[in-house]
Amino acid sequence: MQQPHPHPHPARQSRPPRTEQPSPSRPRGPRRRRTVLTALACAAVLVGAGPTAPGTGASPALELTRGGVASPAAAARQVEALDRGVVSVHTDSGNLISWRWLGTDSDTVSFNVYRAGTKVNPTPVTGSTNYFHSGAPAQADYTVRAIVGGVEQADSVHALQLRTGYKDVPLTPPTGGTTPDGVAYTYEANDASVGDLDGDGALDIVLKWQPTNAKDNSQSGYTGNTFLDGLTLDGTRLWRIDLGRNIRSGAHYTQFQVYDYDGDGLAEVAVKTADGTVDGGGAVIGSSSADHRNSSGYVLSGPEYLTMFNGRTGRAMQSVDYVPARGSVSSWGDSYGNRVDRFLAGTAYLDGSRPSLIMARGYYTRTVIAAWDWRGGAFTRRWTFDTNSSSNTGKGYDGQGSHSLSVGDVDGDGRDEIVYGAMAVDDNGSGLWTTRTGHGDAQHLGDLDPSHAGLEYFKVSESAGQPAELYIDPAKGTVNWKLAACCDNGRGVAGDIWAGNAGAEVWSASDGSIRDEGGATKGREPSSVNFLSWWDGDPVRELLDGTHIDKYGPASDTRLLTGSGVHSNNSTKATPSLSGDILGDWREEVVWPTGDNRALRIYSTPYETSTRITTLLHDTMYRTGLAWQNTAYNQPPHPSFFLGDGMATAPRPTVYTP
Repeated sequence: MQQPHPHPHPARQSRPPRTEQPSPSRPRGPRRRRTVLTALACAAVLVGAGPTAPGTGASPALELTRGGVASPAAAARQVEALDRGVVSVHTDSGNLISWRWLGTDSDTVSFNVYRAGTKVNPTPVTGSTNYFHSGAPAQADYTVRAIVGGVEQADSVHALQLRTGYKDVPLTPPTGGTTPDGVAYTYEANDASVGDLDGDGALDIVLKWQPTNAKDNSQSGYTGNTFLDGLTLDGTRLWRIDLGRNIRSGAHYTQFQVYDYDGDGLAEVAVKTADGTVDGGGAVIGSSSADHRNSSGYVLSGPEYLTMFNGRTGRAMQSVDYVPARGSVSSWGDSYGNRVDRFLAGTAYLDGSRPSLIMARGYYTRTVIAAWDWRGGAFTRRWTFDTNSSSNTGKGYDGQGSHSLSVGDVDGDGRDEIVYGAMAVDDNGSGLWTTRTGHGDAQHLGDLDPSHAGLEYFKVSESAGQPAELYIDPAKGTVNWKLAACCDNGRGVAGDIWAGNAGAEVWSASDGSIRDEGGATKGREPSSVNFLSWWDGDPVRELLDGTHIDKYGPASDTRLLTGSGVHSNNSTKATPSLSGDILGDWREEVVWPTGDNRALRIYSTPYETSTRITTLLHDTMYRTGLAWQNTAYNQPPHPSFFLGDGMATAPRPTVYTP
């Protein structure tokens, strides 16, 4: 669908396998990281010091925090070695070309844009990472060249062309089937994640295929198998994994993580497996003939595994026993199989520099969270947090989980914590805090209040006896304000959607207005309580719901995009397959399946921007948020810094690439 050219907002090749890098040292550091590790030297540039390679053990330099107190400089974090991610979005007026400002680029890098070898910009692009080429046809071929120290570099990858405003990634659905009780089913493209599966610098897609008879844990009945596909953006299927009959299908059973855990330049795929799981090479995990389903369709017996799959081939590299084991089904809160199989998953930089895998079970009663490192082709369990352990018993950590989790450095020590509903677990696996306000459906962790140093946390409650909304200081678990208990408050959102109020606004399904960081009402409730997207040219975030994107206004919302021929996922949650900064500059793409499930349709913004921000993929809080987005009740990612109206200059990340 052709779109008119929007006005800009004013003022506002495959690489060889890489060897594993040594782990950088882990000094404690401030939350705000502004130094950059260059790709050439692969060394952390610290204030007042020369380059220091990761793992050298050199003493860190000191830098001043906002308060003038000296503290160790932040450790560099491992991130993906990405290409420019150039994208060309056609409108009736021409093409918007945008690209990534990488965390490994210099602060002063500028760019030239070339069409078929001819430069189209009169002067280097310095204030943003986009350029509108007026009057150009949809099929125009673009590359971008960085200018470093006055010297123009080689061509980038060629732009991905969105000739009709979107790009289709072709799909082949699995063949449907019939359950043992005679119910026929087909397949729908469901949640997706991204990672560089083949090491070429471009993000690839891991897509979950969900059968039409997928179930909530509270619902009995057989389901079809769940499949995972590894796909390049041109639709090439690298592999297909069949999780098998002994992994029940539904939002709470099949959390998967896609991330480069070992630093070899290739993303791995981690997921819970069982007897009969078939990897991307056709090998079966466990027994191929075992069928552990009971007459109600639940799987309450048989072995459970955690498997790490090779991102390039889909082959299982190692399977270990899933932690925790289910044990007695009734010990998790009921006897029929609802609460025992509530799983969450995530990725966190627990040592401050390299990613670890988080796999969890339970949140209504007992909760167990296991942290795993994947190094040298093998799992090592870093720690296990268990609300039933003697160190946690009686402290109120049980029954505090939500239908999702969040990851971020909440206490400013340079290492990530896991915020798990109404509780948080420290980077070392010990309980950090609990508000004892119970289970909830939605939560948001981010820098929501730019006037306050550190992160903030907004949560809604499902229990009618708990506060409908809570605004929490996640460093200590202090409840800054809360609303009275009301109901099962099913959805809540936090984000800067309106320039008329400083910082992020928060709202929920049970509230009739938006509120500020102090809990004061600021205006009417938006038209949706779901996802968010940085879509147009200013730093204010937009509303993403169902198959459309809207701009909030004090009187009414304005429709910016309606997806053509697509569907949303996950029933009433109405979420996309994926939403996030996966192409071009820092604005976010949205990915929906087409109505026939024969393609993933990727939309990217056609709006110009004058704001220049490092790709959000190199902000590790945002990047891990993309990784856990598919977990249970999907939530949008948030960066580690405030991105919104009146924002300060966005910080540069301290990162290194494999």
